[in-house]
Amino acid sequence: MLTVLTVLTTTDTAAKAEALAHGAVTARLAACAQISSAPVTSVYRWRGEIETAQEWQVLLKTTRLRYPELERHLIAAHDYETPEIIATPAVGGSAAYLEWVADETDTPRGRSGG
Repeated sequence: MLTVLTVLTTTDTAAKAEALAHGAVTARLAACAQISSAPVTSVYRWRGEIETAQEWQVLLKTTRLRYPELERHLIAAHDYETPEIIATPAVGGSAAYLEWVADETDTPRGRSGG
């Protein structure tokens, strides 16, 4: 059965968000990526201190089988020491859209849409 995931990451500039999105789609690790048009305010504890930062969210669509490669790509391309990378399975969706995600993340080795 095809499992599609949405993968969320954040970064501190719109340009970095665009680079993460383009890199993942170009490498066929994600079928598409949506970048928030304005920053969100993140409040978090880091090294014992409460931090507040403006961040841009990137939401990527991929398949369960492509996720490990996408995660490695995001970690390598990201400049955060511990980037936010959260994958959530889609529990439903348009069959045509889910198939499109699988097709766009397919590799020359064959269907990767697990």
